[in-house]
Amino acid sequence: MQKVYTATLSICLLILLNSCKSNNEKVSIIKNENLELQMIDAYKEGYEELENGDVIYAAKKFNEAELLYPQSEWAPKAVLLAAYSFYSQNYYDEALSELDRFFKKYPKHKNLDYAHFLYAMCYYENIVDEKKDLEPLLTSKTRFEYVIKNYPNTDFAQDAKFKINLINDVLASKEIYLGKYYLKKKKWVAAINRFKNVLELYQTTIYVEEALHRLVETYYKIGLIEEAEKYANVLGYNYQSSEWYEQTYKIFNREYQTAYEIKKDKNSVFSKFKKLFK
Repeated sequence: MQKVYTATLSICLLILLNSCKSNNEKVSIIKNENLELQMIDAYKEGYEELENGDVIYAAKKFNEAELLYPQSEWAPKAVLLAAYSFYSQNYYDEALSELDRFFKKYPKHKNLDYAHFLYAMCYYENIVDEKKDLEPLLTSKTRFEYVIKNYPNTDFAQDAKFKINLINDVLASKEIYLGKYYLKKKKWVAAINRFKNVLELYQTTIYVEEALHRLVETYYKIGLIEEAEKYANVLGYNYQSSEWYEQTYKIFNREYQTAYEIKKDKNSVFSKFKKLFK
């Protein structure tokens, strides 16, 4: 009789456990469905506020969407849109913080190319002119180079190449600016080195012609006429129709007048990628 009772009790216990397990699964499914619905609502609200221009609230809703259902495929996209929200209104530090978190949490996500490009853009947007800090220039250039190397067949890589050309223009203008400063202070060697940097490091920029002219000017002033003539010949051979060749010609005709203006062509620098996450 005891054996029958024990067997019956075991069967009842198994039935009870299975029943609890089934109920728990149902509760878990319902809970997940509710979380997903809440996440979708938060995501949609964030997107709407991004469209309306309230980027702080938009970023908050995207963060909320990620926290509600972090295992969802939309969670990493919510982080990227939070980063873009901050970026779109010049909150670059906040955008970088979101992107750092994205790299840490989603190191193999399919939109890494976009994340790295946006990271570079946050520094690129801080570029002011040739007189300011070099850090944004150098950091953005390094980041764009990373995009080109690791995602060469993407639109981001093509855009990164264009941005690097603009960055090189500013870096070259920085060398010209410093060279002219040293020239004014009569620090001839320092000036010559800066102008030569343009020829060696930034050969494809618009500042090569001026660098050649400044070398002619500097060497002429310190009496190294042969060196001045050498660079004048290079300038004349390659850029005879340029304004800098005309200025160089005036040096040798003792009618030289300084004429210098930094030229920068900074186009609108970012096409919106929100459609990727709609």
